[in-house]
Amino acid sequence: MESTQPFEINLPEVVAEVRQAFQRYEVALTTNQVEVLDELFLDGPHTVRYGATENLVGTEAIRAFRQGRSPKNLMRTLRQTVITTYGQDYAVANTEFSREGETRIGRQSHTWLRLPQGWRIVAAHVSWMDAPKTMPA
Repeated sequence: MESTQPFEINLPEVVAEVRQAFQRYEVALTTNQVEVLDELFLDGPHTVRYGATENLVGTEAIRAFRQGRSPKNLMRTLRQTVITTYGQDYAVANTEFSREGETRIGRQSHTWLRLPQGWRIVAAHVSWMDAPKTMPA
């Protein structure tokens, strides 16, 4: 069956670029490199970051949040990271994460856009859910 999509999904070189940007974001997040986090979000009023406790619209709101956030307990373990690219310039990255001492499962999604200055996050969402209860045998 022939595809009617005007773009290709998961071109290997594009996935590699987004994965590198995603990993750079993760290092910056867990080591509190605020300047790198600011760089990786598109600078503008339409950029959105919905967090576990905050709804931030626009780069200025996102920057203010980052400046006021505690640098403690930022380390986390990622799992089930899925990066999907659509054509050369658009991608989504979704992952689950856990933190030491936290029983809930964290979830994060990013929408990435390729711009002349590189890959930038245009929308992000972070949320928590209770860990699934194990089923009795």
